[in-house]
Amino acid sequence: QLQLVESGGGLVQPGASLRLSCTASGFTLDDYAISWFRQASGKEREEISCISRFGGYKTYADSVNGRFKISKDNANHTVYLQMISVKPEDTAVYFCAAERRFDTWCSRLRTEMTYWGVGTQVTVSS
Repeated sequence: QLQLVESGGGLVQPGASLRLSCTASGFTLDDYAISWFRQASGKEREEISCISRFGGYKTYADSVNGRFKISKDNANHTVYLQMISVKPEDTAVYFCAAERRFDTWCSRLRTEMTYWGVGTQVTVSS
């Protein structure tokens, strides 16, 4: 079965750190770029980061640049999103998604994603 599963969410205080994981099964991450999205209650889904097939290219939305770091471990079928100095406005459901690529880029475009996880809730509150 082809799927992505996110984990690592939870309730954290402002300024804390958190690492999300996205584990793939049924397909190889060598063939896919991975993006992270988030959706806060009542808001549209926001693309926040992506990483290319072999990790050589990464992009970040302005809202998380400098605080979040994406990484990829194809051998262990997992992509990580390291979050530091989290803020209340980071509260959202976080999703990972896979984009089939034949190059060394990634797009962060929702319409290009083939597989989606079901999301993990991150709540930043004191």
